[in-house]
Amino acid sequence: MACGSCGTTENGVPKGCKSNGNCGSGTCGSGSNKLAVFDWLSNMTLPSGQEKFNIFEVRFKNGRKHFYKNPDNLPVTMGDIVAVEGSPGHDIGTVSLAGELVKVQMKKRKITEDHEDVKKIYRKASQRDIDIWQQSRAKEEETQRKGREILGRLGLQMKLSDVEYQGDGNKATFYYTAESRVDFRQLIRDLAGAFSIRVEMKQVGARQEAARLGGVGSCGRELCCSTWLTDFRKVTTSAARYQQLSLNPLKLAGQCGKLKCCLNFELDTYLDALKTFPKQDLVLKTEKGEAVFVKMDIFKNHLWYTYKEERFKWFRLTLEQVLEIIALNKNNEKSISLEEYEADVVLPEKVDFEDAVGQDSLTRFDAPKTSKRRRNNKNNNKKKPVGAVVSKTQNKPNPRKKPQAKQENKPQIQNKEQSQGQPQQQNKQKPRPRPRPSAEKNTNPNANTNQNQPKGDVKKPNKPRSNNKNRNNNGPKNGNDSEK
Repeated sequence: MACGSCGTTENGVPKGCKSNGNCGSGTCGSGSNKLAVFDWLSNMTLPSGQEKFNIFEVRFKNGRKHFYKNPDNLPVTMGDIVAVEGSPGHDIGTVSLAGELVKVQMKKRKITEDHEDVKKIYRKASQRDIDIWQQSRAKEEETQRKGREILGRLGLQMKLSDVEYQGDGNKATFYYTAESRVDFRQLIRDLAGAFSIRVEMKQVGARQEAARLGGVGSCGRELCCSTWLTDFRKVTTSAARYQQLSLNPLKLAGQCGKLKCCLNFELDTYLDALKTFPKQDLVLKTEKGEAVFVKMDIFKNHLWYTYKEERFKWFRLTLEQVLEIIALNKNNEKSISLEEYEADVVLPEKVDFEDAVGQDSLTRFDAPKTSKRRRNNKNNNKKKPVGAVVSKTQNKPNPRKKPQAKQENKPQIQNKEQSQGQPQQQNKQKPRPRPRPSAEKNTNPNANTNQNQPKGDVKKPNKPRSNNKNRNNNGPKNGNDSEK
């Protein structure tokens, strides 16, 4: 909410603002210059023979404005700091508006030229006046803190929101909010004795307090009451009902604790759109049963109805369809079911986001990232032990590994079958010569069975029984086979 000439130079000094270092003066909408008025008639000349309007609008702290006469015809322009009449003493303010627009503002506030509130402009402020004014403004924060301590000591049910010193430093106005009537006579005595000034108490409402303090609303912008809104209209909950909003006080209330002023901004548009809609308590009569209203979408002209007996299913109808059903009911006729009406409703296609620039999705980091390589590695790791055992058993026997025991069971079964059929084969075979004496020591009956095993089976080494490894793994099984 700043003026267009607030750009800074190379040295960091604002271009358009008269305060060399901040945006608290000039024509900015922040700081002490709230509710500023743009003089759009400044470049226009008056008709011949007409004098300039001799009343000026002077602005004080937090947007407080009053109208003052210029009886001495001083050369006053917008932005000048002037000393004006106070009660008592004098006050220091900045001229915010001059010329013909002052007439418009006075007419808007219903103030005439001879009104008692229109006081005088004494002079242009001197440097001494400005120094005293700035010293008084610097004491406001400390005065407010001590004033709250006095309030707490007295136990009064009121909130001190702001303090404003007069330009000459002889008077201070204390702004407070209270829900009920408060007797602050003792408070005024204590404040006057603590600060040695004239004290004035002024009660403000919650909206006026928010306008004086300022802030940022839920929309992300500055508060309307502290920037441009001057009249505070009454806001009721019916404004939220007309706009089909949920009556949630946390969402509908502003920083002042009251209903948001922006609820009245679009109320007229909603009221004009609702003129063609039927009443919400009207019951529709169909062949399937009676239907009642659930909700509506005003600007899409869609209404939702449900049966009294089956409230779990809502049916979307257009405004024309509802008006058609109402016309049939007036003629004592029942319409077709809501399912048939809903089938005729054409929903507009939802336009999705088109990535024309090549940007990535905003939710690309939400889901965990899983790579295909890692997934393939997991699958390969699962398959590796089976294939590895088979290959190792085919090439090199390793009785220490457990997977080989499963593979060794198969050839053992084959050995049993071969050992059972071995006597028959030996009867058919021709008698062999007696082996040499060195071969008589090898009395393992599995020697012939191992020679008849197929090539794909696991070959077991023929070692003496003194080997503990072969005795534990193959000894008992081979002994059972030999007995069979």
